[in-house]
Amino acid sequence: MTRLPLEGVTVVSLEQAVAAPFATRQLADLGARVIKVERPGAGDFARGYDESVHGQSSYFVWLNRSKESVALDIKSPGGREVLERLLGEADVFVQNLAPGAARRLGLGAAELSRRHPSLIVCDISGYGNTGPWADRKAYDLLIQCETGVVSLTGTPEAPAKVGISIADIAAGMYAYSGILTALYERRESGVARPVEVSLFEALSEWMGSPAYYTAYSGTQPARVGAQHATIAPYGPFDAADGRTVLLAIQNEREWASFCAVFLDDAALATDDRFRKGSSRVARREELNAVVAARFAELTAADAVKLLDEAKVANARLNSVADFWDHPVLAGRDRWRDVATPGGTVKALLPPATPTGLTPRMDPVPAVGEHTEPVLRGLGYDTDALAELHAGGAL
Repeated sequence: MTRLPLEGVTVVSLEQAVAAPFATRQLADLGARVIKVERPGAGDFARGYDESVHGQSSYFVWLNRSKESVALDIKSPGGREVLERLLGEADVFVQNLAPGAARRLGLGAAELSRRHPSLIVCDISGYGNTGPWADRKAYDLLIQCETGVVSLTGTPEAPAKVGISIADIAAGMYAYSGILTALYERRESGVARPVEVSLFEALSEWMGSPAYYTAYSGTQPARVGAQHATIAPYGPFDAADGRTVLLAIQNEREWASFCAVFLDDAALATDDRFRKGSSRVARREELNAVVAARFAELTAADAVKLLDEAKVANARLNSVADFWDHPVLAGRDRWRDVATPGGTVKALLPPATPTGLTPRMDPVPAVGEHTEPVLRGLGYDTDALAELHAGGAL
């Protein structure tokens, strides 16, 4: 089997919920050894979010394959000693504890860098480790609200949150790429630089387009449901058979082709009402009525056929069940079986894997499943383990 790029890299993580586990799972996918330190008993509180996957949390199963779980009370003297030994052998430490908790435990980046100069420390927080909101709690929906995402999403009558944990995912992605960058720099220069990512700043980056649009036009993009706020026609339309098809016009060439082939009215492309993109947005309701009338004459399959002929991008409005059975995922052999404590589940291959490599798709661990073998690897014998148990560290 070909060696994975991150084999030989050890990651210790005090992680919970979504952002940090997403970052470390991606490191594990590419071969890193990820030791997940959890609370004895309940473990990562995301384990209790739901029981939908063989009695386990859908979030936890998604985010924690290929990791080793060590159950450790890091507030106990014995637990702190174990954690310090783990960090002494690690390349990366990731944490997303409550605001200020890592610093209070002596696990801040500056302190750890002094004790372990080669350790790359990645802190994931809500609003940053410094600044006026450093001590403020943050969860995904709160960050969606503070960054303005929710004000952009929904209908004219009511805002809506994004249906996935977009702030957590953004932060996890930047933590992952930041850690990779820090590993590369340490290899080149010998310097282990800390990485800091906040949910707020991660999602702020993703707000770039609407932020520029608002700042320089003086008007915030409107909430238009599943339509595009600044492009038209771009969104869902109901066909005669009740199925919904989305189309996306990106440029004037596509607009002209759409008019000629789909609407069967080439002259509409140069109609003063719709000649420019901004004109089409300004007259969105009038334009949508024209497009909707045409859709009402066609089945979804016929509409897609014409859109394809016009070379206009389109999609079906799928349910999650439709996605699960999507022909592209099956046709590209993207599914693998992954073991969990409750049974085997299907899991998608990582989206970005270097050609010729097979990513790790190892089991999702039970709480503390690897505590004893990991500690024995650190030099703890049977008597020492018994002492740690007696002291409440394990």
